[in-house]
Amino acid sequence: MEIRNIAIIAHVDHGKTTLTDALMRQTGMADEGVSMDSNALEKERGITIYSKNTSVFYQGTKINIVDTPGHADFGSEVERVLRSIDSVLLVVDAQEGPMPQTKFVLKKSLELGLKPIVVINKIDKPAARVEFVHESVFELFLDLGANDEQLNFTTIYAIAREGVAKLKMEDEAKDLSPLLDMILKEVRPASSEEALRKPLLVQPFNLAYDNFLGRLAIGRIYDGVIKTGDNVYVKKPSGEIRSGKITKLYTFQGLQKKEVPEASAGDIVMIAGLSDIYIGETICAADSQAPLPAINIDEPTISLNFLVNSSPFAGRDGKFVTNRQLKERLEKEIEVNVGLKIDFSSADHYKVYGRGELHIAILLENMRREGYETQVSQPHVIIKEENGQKLEPFEEVTIDIPNEMAGAVIEKLSKRKGTMVEMKPEHGHTRIIFEIPTRGLLGYRGEFTVDTRGEGILCTRVIGFRPHVGEIERHEVGSMVSMATGKALAFSLWNLQDRGVLYIGPNTDVYEGMVIGNVSKGNELAVNPIKGKQLTNVRASGSDEAIHLTPPTELSLERGLEVMKEDEYLEITPNNIRLRKQYLTEVERVRAKRAEQK
Repeated sequence: MEIRNIAIIAHVDHGKTTLTDALMRQTGMADEGVSMDSNALEKERGITIYSKNTSVFYQGTKINIVDTPGHADFGSEVERVLRSIDSVLLVVDAQEGPMPQTKFVLKKSLELGLKPIVVINKIDKPAARVEFVHESVFELFLDLGANDEQLNFTTIYAIAREGVAKLKMEDEAKDLSPLLDMILKEVRPASSEEALRKPLLVQPFNLAYDNFLGRLAIGRIYDGVIKTGDNVYVKKPSGEIRSGKITKLYTFQGLQKKEVPEASAGDIVMIAGLSDIYIGETICAADSQAPLPAINIDEPTISLNFLVNSSPFAGRDGKFVTNRQLKERLEKEIEVNVGLKIDFSSADHYKVYGRGELHIAILLENMRREGYETQVSQPHVIIKEENGQKLEPFEEVTIDIPNEMAGAVIEKLSKRKGTMVEMKPEHGHTRIIFEIPTRGLLGYRGEFTVDTRGEGILCTRVIGFRPHVGEIERHEVGSMVSMATGKALAFSLWNLQDRGVLYIGPNTDVYEGMVIGNVSKGNELAVNPIKGKQLTNVRASGSDEAIHLTPPTELSLERGLEVMKEDEYLEITPNNIRLRKQYLTEVERVRAKRAEQK
């Protein structure tokens, strides 16, 4: 059976997963309502976090499809996938056009010599601009240095949600057959007779984990045939060799993995038995074979410390609360999460390096759902030094906002050392592109939502390390810190809400040193949220005033990571997210400050 290998790439929310789901439904590989985004977090957030494999059968051909994440923080997932496939479907929203992640994934595809098939999706949107978007995509290909063959790309027009596609806008659309026919026509077969005769060569581009089988490698067979029970050699890019044995072999059939006795060149397989396999290594039949080129992964841009939860409320919610359990969980994560790096050298904390705040927040959210308690320090960008010069990560920020809000956003980003690269008015909206240090973006997303009243779209992608830009001016708010332990009372919070924004509501358990809100003046304020009203048996005017509480701004993981200060920890448990001072009592904080000044 002939095989075609493709990946679906796009910016977040442009319809990759919806298109993959529609392809599976049309070819009978999935029922109505079944989605590639099966993870609970993916369903809640409506984004793809982990790249996934599926396959569909069409006209006697097996089409392996890899659905990739669209968010820049998970870019390392996309890069690895692109090495193992022969073409990409580049999905672009018919209204928004090319966005930052479109640029990132397309650049990687073109560099690898792939010829994309462009799918302009959501053509039924009232504000769809199909011709304009087609031109924008062509310009993007030119900007990224596409060769003549790549510039001669095929365009398909689709409504993925309805499961229809067409070659021309005026065509009648019934299903996705035009797209499937185009894949068979444009994408070269994944293997040849010659490749089947060669000795085995497999390269993993992803990892999975099974409680019974251990680490699993997901990879493409470039040459030869692989069988269960085969003795193989694993080669690192450095040339180091070790041997292993294939214990189980799976191929993908729809969303299911199917155990098979053997698989041949061109197919994408899941391999069990190689417990220490890693992405980019080469699995081969003989120790004399040359390894395949290494897969490079972009380096992390932010770091923060993970610690055991040491707050007065530690152990109330979680099942896993010890240092050993935290270390084991992080060691398991690093087996499959390739964009992550962890330094285990310190006894009291683990330094975790990630690709962005969302990348770290997803890990923390998964851990708390599994029953872990932990606390983390404020995220910092990674500063490098090369040739005596300090370098820091920079990001390209694309912002779509209503015209009247552009001034406020430009002013704030300029103060944070952002440089405006482009500004284009588009149908009542303005698209602005900035280049800004990652440091300048930390803590800005919340402000952006407030400034644009939730109507703005902000997307980023890392563009590499550039010279350090010095101090960044930002509006700092102070912390409102509880000086008592107990239950917060409505009367006390009513008096405190005029000082700033509260993170807690009445009846919330608080402890000394817990941050219960922020103060707009920028200085730290010690408060007593458990103080009740002094009651006497004498009636006085004003004693029966109604208490009107403003709903609190509840802390989410991302908001907590944004607003926390240098001397604070974010405490994360299965049921609660709390902000606290590293030193809980006023006396300890004063001592620590003095020690720093010395």
